[in-house]
Amino acid sequence: MEYSLNPMEAPANRSENLTKLQVAAIVLAVIALTLLMFESLSGHRVGHGGGHDTAPHGPSLWSVLPFVGLLLSIAVLPLISKTHHWWENNRNRLAVAAVFGGITLAYYFAAFGVHKVVSILEHAMLAEYIPFIVLLFSLYVISGGISLKGDLAAHPSTNTVFLAVGALIASFVGTTGASMLLIRPLLQTNQERKHVQHTVIFFIFLVSNIGGCLLPIGDPPLFLGYLMGVPFLWTMGLWLPWLVTCIALLGIYFVWDTVVYRKETPQDILRDETEKQPLTLTGKINLVLLLGVVLCVALVKPGEKILGFTVFPFMRELLMLGLVVLSLRLTSKKIRKENDFNYHAIIEVAALFIGIFICMQAPIEILNASGELLAPYLGSSDRFYWATGVLSSFLDNAPTYVVFFETAKTMPTAPGAEMLALPDGSAIAVTLLSAISLGAVFMGAMSYIGNGPNFMVKSIAEQAGVKMPSFFGYMVYSVAILVPLFIVVTMLFLE
Repeated sequence: MEYSLNPMEAPANRSENLTKLQVAAIVLAVIALTLLMFESLSGHRVGHGGGHDTAPHGPSLWSVLPFVGLLLSIAVLPLISKTHHWWENNRNRLAVAAVFGGITLAYYFAAFGVHKVVSILEHAMLAEYIPFIVLLFSLYVISGGISLKGDLAAHPSTNTVFLAVGALIASFVGTTGASMLLIRPLLQTNQERKHVQHTVIFFIFLVSNIGGCLLPIGDPPLFLGYLMGVPFLWTMGLWLPWLVTCIALLGIYFVWDTVVYRKETPQDILRDETEKQPLTLTGKINLVLLLGVVLCVALVKPGEKILGFTVFPFMRELLMLGLVVLSLRLTSKKIRKENDFNYHAIIEVAALFIGIFICMQAPIEILNASGELLAPYLGSSDRFYWATGVLSSFLDNAPTYVVFFETAKTMPTAPGAEMLALPDGSAIAVTLLSAISLGAVFMGAMSYIGNGPNFMVKSIAEQAGVKMPSFFGYMVYSVAILVPLFIVVTMLFLE
């Protein structure tokens, strides 16, 4: 059976232009949002010459609106029939991100002056966005040069092993890299079976999300934590909740698939048993290059010495881009063609996160200033876990992680609580950091929009002929399967 698997290809040539009425509605909404924000300045006037250090007040609550608007756009526009195809164009995604980011910067300029705008851009773009997107780009391109092909007998044990391997390697090659590497051979292995939907759903649970919680390169939220000072190997301390959750999900899947396997027709089972191809791995040099990315993240830190040299700013990112160049030069073009590799998906991430990283500066500053007010509501690790997780289910888990990370830094802690010191002189309670990390990574699996690879895997499966559930249909599975497990995680590992 031959089929096309091309998750990153640009959308088909359809009309991508909104009607004049829709364009007018968007323009009016942006104008209204801008006016609301700047109207708030009348009661929030501060000095303009002092920049970040001399402004007597933080940003107004109105300044959060662009962040909320951008995240709602990401969540809602793909689901509306009239905007679905328009949203698929990365230029349109970038335009939306730029509008909301521009409103945020305009607000900061009016409220605090040009020095504050410069400070925001330095922090959002230089300190966070560039390292973030270079890491994802490096993992994306290098893993795109690895081809794992084959068609095994699709027994429940075979599929369970696929999921277990994916959950294991996701922390080391990233959830995006592991998803790209394994979803194609898993679908090819199951191409003779008619009941495959549940396998893809569990793949999203384990490989695209939960498996990536052991290292900063595993999932974007953890990498942002690393950029903010969390030690590289600290997340290895989450191995026990990771292991318990993965084993539980693998066990549930094995029983489920065993039952479903009996529903396959004798003809399909016969074809599955006879039409087999051994697994073959090509592009092995990229495994070495992926290890190089891991070493860059772990060892190359600006301002510290390595091999007698002081690491200069962006040296880590330059080294990772050098590994990308090597991957492109050393990998046969045939391999990337067989993988239907292109840059559409990573450009989508890059376009959206420009706006996200700028817009989220305002809620972060507000949360920094109001941590004590949140203490009665977020005073324990289990509350942080569920608050981070619920928002990660419907918004992107990376900015959600940052918001609650900054909130946790301001929370009063009990005497004797274990604290993790951060480079900026602040500290965060270890119990709260564990809860935030687990909530962001685990509950990114709750919906298609919780984590970047989720929609990618859905798209690949649908192109392979697998009928995937709708947005809310998927959540029926996630609520029924994952929520009970997350409750167990709360009872066993959180206070």
